[in-house]
Amino acid sequence: MLESWNWQAWYQALTKPSWTPSGETIGIIWSILYPIIFVTFGIIFYKVYKKKFKSYVATPFIINLLANFAFTPIQFGLKNLPLAALDILIVWVTIIWGMKIVWKYSKILSLAQIPYLIWVTIATILQLSITLSN
Repeated sequence: MLESWNWQAWYQALTKPSWTPSGETIGIIWSILYPIIFVTFGIIFYKVYKKKFKSYVATPFIINLLANFAFTPIQFGLKNLPLAALDILIVWVTIIWGMKIVWKYSKILSLAQIPYLIWVTIATILQLSITLSN
C-alpha cells in the first residue's frame, strides 16, 4: 500500500541541495507553465488533427504529457527517486525533441517552450542531485 499521506515528511527528510526551491515557489512556477503548456500543446494537437502538421509532430508532446503527469505519483506516491529521475529526463528530452520537430512548422510554438525547458532543466538537475544524494 502506498503511504501517500506522509509524503511531505518523507520529502523533507531527503538530502537536498541548498538551492532547492520552496514548495510555494514550485507551485507558482507551475501555475505559470501549465497555461503555456495547455495553449501551445493544444495548438499543436489541433494543427495535427487538422492535418496542418504531420501526425508525428504530436509524438514528443504526447510522451511529454504522459511523463509529466507520471512524475508526481512516481516521486511522492511510490517514493522512487531513480524512476522519478528517469521520468524527468524523459520530460526534458521530449521538450527538446518537441521544440526541434515543431520548429519547421512554427518557430513561435517552438520558442514558447523555452520557459518550460528552463524550468525542467532546473528541476532535472535538482532531481538528479536528490537522487544521487539519497
